[in-house]
Order: sequence, then C-alpha cells, then structure tokens
Amino acid sequence: MQLGEAASSARRRWLTLVVLGITQLMVALDATVINIALPRAQVALHFSAGDRQWAITAYALAFGSLLLLGGRLGDLWGRRTALVVGLVGFAAASALAGAASSFSMLVGARAVQGAFGAILAPAALAALSTTFTDRAERATAFSIYGALAGSGAAIGLILGGALTQWASWRWCLFINVVFAVVALAGVVPLIESKPGTQHAHLDVTGTILASAGLFAIVYGLAHAVTATWASAVTITSLVVGVVLIGAFVGWQKRSEHPLLPLRIVFARTRGGSVVALFITMMGFFGVSLFLAYYLQGVLGYSPLRTGIAFLPMVVALGLSATLASARLLALSGPRPLVPTGMLLVTLSMVLFTRLPTRADYFASVLPGLILLGLGLGLIFAPAAASATAGVTPSDVGAASAIVNSSQQIGGSVGTALLNTIAVSVASRALSHSSAGSPSARAAAATVHGYSIAFWWAAGIFATGALFTAIVLESGPPELAVEGPVAA
Repeated sequence: MQLGEAASSARRRWLTLVVLGITQLMVALDATVINIALPRAQVALHFSAGDRQWAITAYALAFGSLLLLGGRLGDLWGRRTALVVGLVGFAAASALAGAASSFSMLVGARAVQGAFGAILAPAALAALSTTFTDRAERATAFSIYGALAGSGAAIGLILGGALTQWASWRWCLFINVVFAVVALAGVVPLIESKPGTQHAHLDVTGTILASAGLFAIVYGLAHAVTATWASAVTITSLVVGVVLIGAFVGWQKRSEHPLLPLRIVFARTRGGSVVALFITMMGFFGVSLFLAYYLQGVLGYSPLRTGIAFLPMVVALGLSATLASARLLALSGPRPLVPTGMLLVTLSMVLFTRLPTRADYFASVLPGLILLGLGLGLIFAPAAASATAGVTPSDVGAASAIVNSSQQIGGSVGTALLNTIAVSVASRALSHSSAGSPSARAAAATVHGYSIAFWWAAGIFATGALFTAIVLESGPPELAVEGPVAA
C-alpha cells in the first residue's frame, strides 16, 4: 500500500471510530437521560409514581432480551445494513416517544427503542472490532470507545438535567434523532457495504429460548425493584429465565447454526472479560443511582447540578481509558489492567460508605468519583477489546452481543440487588430511630442504607478483582481472525 493510500485508509478508520462512538454514546446515555425527565413527564402525561419505572424498564426489557438476536442479525445482514436499520429505527422510536400523548404511547415507544438498540449496539461494536486490526490502533480505538460506554450513563444525567431544565422533558428523547442523523451521515460513506456471512442461517429455536430467557430474567429483576425478592412473580420469572437459558446453552451444543457459538465464551480471556463487564455494570448501575439520589435527595442538588457533579468521574474515566489503556493494553494485555481497575473502584466504594448527611461534596464525594472514573477506565476498554479479540468475522456480531448482554443484565442485577438492600436497611434504621426531627431521621436512615449498599458494591468489585486476576491472561490479546473481514 502506497503512503497516500495508507494515510487515506487511516483517516477513514478514525472517522469510523467517531461515527461509531456517537452511536455508542447515544445508546449508552439513553439508559439514564430519561431518568431526570420522568417527574415532568409524569405531570404532563398523568401517570402514577408506581407506573413511572416502566418508562425505564420497557427499554431494558426489549434491549436485554433481543441482544443476541440483534448481534446475529448483524452477522447475517452485514455491519452497514444493521447500523442503518438500527439508527433509523432508534431515531423513529425516539421521535415517537418524545411526541407521546399518553403513558402507554411513551412505554410502547421506549420498548421499540430498546428493540432497535439491540440491533445497533452489537453492530457498532462489531464494526469497531473488524475496522481496527492493528494492535496499537485497536487499543487506542477501544480505549476511546470504552470511555464513551462507561461514561454514557453519567453524560445522560448531565444532558437530561440540562434539556429538562432549559427546554422540555421531550427533548431528552428528541435529542436521539440528532445523534442518529449525524451517525447516519457517517455510516453510509464510511462503513463498507459488504454482505453478511454467506450461507448462514438464523437459529430460530435458539433465538426463542435466548430471547424468552433473557426477557424473563430482566423482568424478574425489574419487578424485584418495585416489589420484593420474595414476590411470587419475581421468583417465577427468575426461575423460568434461568431454566430457559439453561435450555438455550444445551441447544447451542447441538445446533448446526448456533445463535451463540459457545467457543466464543469458553475461551479463557474472552469469557473472563465478559464476566468482568457483568460484575462492573452490576456495581456501577446501582452506585450511580444511589449517588444521583444522594445528591438530589440528601444534599438538595438540582437535576442539572447533579449531572454536573458527575463530571469529574467522566473526565477521570476518559483519561484512564485513553491514556493508560491505550498505551498498556497492547503491551500487557487485560490481566494487570482490569484487576487494578477493580481494586480502584473497590476503594471508591469504601469511600462512599462514609457519605455524610450534610453537604460536603469536595471532601466526601469528589475523591470517590475520581477513583471510580480511573478504575472504570481500566476495566471497560481492555475488557471490551479482549472480549471481541480473535473472533472470526462470522461470529463477531454474536461476541459483541454477549458483551452488551453482560452489561445490560449486570446492570439490572445490580440495580435490583443494591436497591433492595438500601431500601430494606433504611426502613429498619428509620423504625429504630427516635432522636432528632423526622426529616433528620429520614436522611440519616437513607444514608445508612446507601452505606450498606456501597459495602456490598465494594465486595462485588473486590470479588471481581480476584476473579479477573486469576482468569484473565497476561500478554497482548490475540487479534488474528480467520477469513475476510465483513464490514
């Protein structure tokens, strides 16, 4: 390849990263951008506080249960087709949700958003994986992509607060149309229009088992947040989900055209990276929720100020991912980076267990946020890159779907588990408290509940540090893939 052609090819790859980064950011922030808008949406559409969670849960249910199917569709259609379909569908559903005139219309549109997000997210990660095959470039690209994936939830809080406060809650949904149009303008010329895997077939039985199993698990976890873990609906949903996923694994061993080739997750570093992402999102989603409630409910921050308060974490995460991960992953592999990141996040959780009931952001909140961002940057980029490294082009969509599924299910597990712990501990503390005013007792009980939940989160990340130190391998991840690269 001549010098001019090499420069042009490199420029095309980095422009592709920008486009895929915008796509990933849109999907990542949409999990939280609606949160701050919900109180005003509730007033406008006249739905109850008990129904409010379904505006979030509908998205998670569709997204989580259809990810494996979405990843395989990307393999069958090709990356550009999957990205175009995902972006157009996501934008249309976002516009519909923003224009909702009733609660049912809002929930239905959010579910459609999740369905198209399940096509979009694995297609974007698969396109990134097949675009960057040089070891050094791949590390840099995944560090940037990982920073966007990890900080998307916090950016969603900032954007949601700004849009809700300065425009309308509906713009928290309309903004996706802007992201999608910009991404489409780049996807069409930059992502090559190549067909998907030749002579491939869709595993219908596997699709039904996986989608139904993931739906049941996510629904059970979502139900536990508003009910209890002992609820018959919660237990039944989780049991049915586990049984269906077990049946899915058994079927994949026998299927001629498996939806998820088990060789993808049975490889030591790839499987370990997927579990690392599951553990990380299990702790992070619950923690970000508690911190948002703490800043608004206990310290009295406005929605916009709450979002801005997360900025140090976003900056630390970006620096950690783009500087440390980009430089070190290609040399050392994921083993020293991911366990170190887990330990840093564990330390941040320990700091958060000491949050006071008085406003003390710079002394009590900021140090933990910075450590949290630094740790997450060392986890997301190396784990995402290692989970898709060395995968054949015909399987890269499925591998990318597993990465997204692990994060989605991990987030649901963490939210349900940690929220249940925090609420139950706070209720017991309040019932045994008699000193001080009612508001002071309530604040103290709430912060105590958060403290215990943060201790649990610290235990989760400490376990993750030990697991990844044992399972992940040292040395640069294998990048070679067999066959032509499908775009």
